[in-house]
Amino acid sequence: MENTWNRSLLSSRIIFVGLLLLLAGAICVFFYGQNQALIGAQVISVEGTPDSIPPGIRRLLAAYPDYLIKGRSNAVLWKDSTWMPYDDGIVGKTYDQLLHTPDLEDQMQKEYPKGTTFTDPTAEGADTNRISYTPFFEKMYGKTQQEVLNNLATVHWLPSSRNLRLKITRVNNIHKHLQAISDELDKRPHLIKYLNAPGGTFNWRSIRGTDRRSAHGFGIAVDINVKYADYWLWDRQLGRPHRYKNRYPLEIIEIFEKHGFIWGGKWYYYDTMHFEYRPELLID
Repeated sequence: MENTWNRSLLSSRIIFVGLLLLLAGAICVFFYGQNQALIGAQVISVEGTPDSIPPGIRRLLAAYPDYLIKGRSNAVLWKDSTWMPYDDGIVGKTYDQLLHTPDLEDQMQKEYPKGTTFTDPTAEGADTNRISYTPFFEKMYGKTQQEVLNNLATVHWLPSSRNLRLKITRVNNIHKHLQAISDELDKRPHLIKYLNAPGGTFNWRSIRGTDRRSAHGFGIAVDINVKYADYWLWDRQLGRPHRYKNRYPLEIIEIFEKHGFIWGGKWYYYDTMHFEYRPELLID
């Protein structure tokens, strides 16, 4: 009788312990699920869903995959694990503010009119295509003159007809893009006169009238033959009207754009000899 009672007591204890273990497991699963839900909510609020990422950020990510790895609703993540703000939150900026104190969003706010069909850029009152966020380009191409110089490579410009040597950055393989442009243009003799005396590439200077670094200062720009150029400041100095004009065949512009370069001839402050590597403005 006593043995039967002991066995019954032991069985009850085993069942009790089992129930305790099941209860503990259920509690753990519940809190784990709650924790995961909180973690998931935190990720969504920090990183954002794809639809919450502005088109400008998505274009930047597509254009510069070697440097940018992630975007969220108001920032881009660089490969060195630093976040760069996209929008500074200042609304209603004047054109001077956009030009002199822009953020990354201001740089991306206007679409570049790629292709051979575009409206007269001088018909607009101001041109946002000139707006650029200097810290973005400094981080990518170099903040000091020496940093930019360290990244320069040689391009053989028009190798079969002129074989000139131009210096441009190798960052983002821009030197390869420019070499491909040169090789393609070199096969079109009717275009050579517009290209055979390039105005220059790298030049450590600021944009005229601002304290912001020129695209030439980052080694990402090239000026073709100055002889056929039209430049808004020259017209102003000579008292000529600020009116769109261009003497370069649009065939040249198509080739540059195909390789990620935008053309200064589509700016309100036109600079028709000027091209700079800005693939983020050419992505649909």
